[in-house]
Amino acid sequence: MARNDDRFAGRVALVTGGSSGIGAATVRRLLAEGAKVASLDLDGGAPDGALTLHGDVSDSQQVEAAVARAASELGPIDVLVCSAGITGASISTVDVSDDEWRRVMAIDADGVFFCNRAVLPGMIERGYGRIVNVASIAGKEGNPMAAAYSAAKAAVIAMTKAIGKDVARTGVVVNCIAPAVIETPILDGLAQSHIDYMIERIPMGRMGTPDEVATLACWLASEECSFSTGATYDISGGRAVY
Repeated sequence: MARNDDRFAGRVALVTGGSSGIGAATVRRLLAEGAKVASLDLDGGAPDGALTLHGDVSDSQQVEAAVARAASELGPIDVLVCSAGITGASISTVDVSDDEWRRVMAIDADGVFFCNRAVLPGMIERGYGRIVNVASIAGKEGNPMAAAYSAAKAAVIAMTKAIGKDVARTGVVVNCIAPAVIETPILDGLAQSHIDYMIERIPMGRMGTPDEVATLACWLASEECSFSTGATYDISGGRAVY
């Protein structure tokens, strides 16, 4: 896909979940377009050229420490892309334990909130920032066998609306993306029947690719996105058109 090599020149970005999937694709594109990039991931590892940070987004203290280190080594953070997440177990609602519910919500909802909260003061102070939260079509429509995941992603959509409005006059814009099923390692934990359910509902008849999602994420993370905040952008092969 075509790139704009200078679009992020002089910018510093932090991407969570940057070791694989959508996060890694976004890190690569940001680097290719001139950004300095830090990748925060529990598993470690990141595309070549990125600052690798180890941490758990569900722990607010680890998030604060990662933001501080990224800013210290690369400079003040201009861009945040929250891509870290898990699907949780593919099970019926009545089989979701307390621990499973809390595990999914902690990573997929709390983690996004903690990261947004951590970068906002600096962005507001400098009068510029771009935040992109990765939600899911499941947060709009709900997927069977995925009550916790669907609820967490709905929370990401709602918090994006609220935070975007909170900071709408500060120079910081906050948006989220709602992918349908994307061909990434996060699918490894799902039953094939769950994956088939999602693909069957995509008019294009295929999964999306991480690079396709990264293309949208990077536009939202750029200066070109200047009059949109609190919005949810579908990237679903036609599954959602609203």
